[in-house]
Amino acid sequence: MRLKLVVWRQPGPTAAGRFVTYEANDVTPDMSFLEMLDMVNEDLQNRGEAPIAFDHDCREGICGSCGMMINGVAHGPMKGTATCQLHMRSFRDGDTVHIEPWRARAFPVVKDLVVDRSALDRIIASGGFVSVNTGGAQDANNILISKDQVDQAMDAAACIGCGACVAACPNASASLFTSAKLSHLALLPQGQPERFRRTLSMIDRMEEEGFGACTFHGECQEACPKEISIDNIVRMNRDYVKSTVTKREEKALAGGD
Repeated sequence: MRLKLVVWRQPGPTAAGRFVTYEANDVTPDMSFLEMLDMVNEDLQNRGEAPIAFDHDCREGICGSCGMMINGVAHGPMKGTATCQLHMRSFRDGDTVHIEPWRARAFPVVKDLVVDRSALDRIIASGGFVSVNTGGAQDANNILISKDQVDQAMDAAACIGCGACVAACPNASASLFTSAKLSHLALLPQGQPERFRRTLSMIDRMEEEGFGACTFHGECQEACPKEISIDNIVRMNRDYVKSTVTKREEKALAGGD
């Protein structure tokens, strides 16, 4: 296969970027998208040119670092697939493929296709944990949790933090990511003591980081490589309302305003 690649090149965060066209020759259908980029980079380096910078790590759809926009779609044309799992058989000989980084104010470009996604880490750090004194570990059979709750919690915990939901959302909202991180704790007994404080803290941090508001376009769940449902956003919003009421009640009991 021969492909024409139109790639966003940007030397640094403050530099002007532009699209540059490259030829990808001898592409095989069984190559992954990242392997194709590796081949292009090898050719560029052989010619003394700077390789295309892009994030990658596990290349197994686990770490979430490989995200990029491919023909205007987060992670490319295959549903439920990270970029590293996208194979070149999804394209045809002679295709033109446009490749660019995530586009969101909260994800500033570092170089080429690499963006700074540390805002997601800061959302997690603001409240994505439990601090319950449990004593000795209980036998799992002693904590009764319905299968439906377990399944929902595990589905939410599958989030790999790639940022595709933000890139796909017309508002650049991080609501699907944040709600997934909240849900996998909120659905389990261990997450209940701090559930509402955690919700307020993580949502406040999400807004501070400059992400947009959710208006339920649904593009986030379509782009998510783990197919996480926007039902989690509904749960997060419901908990947020409860959280604000709980906070007012706590203030009233403490004699605050």
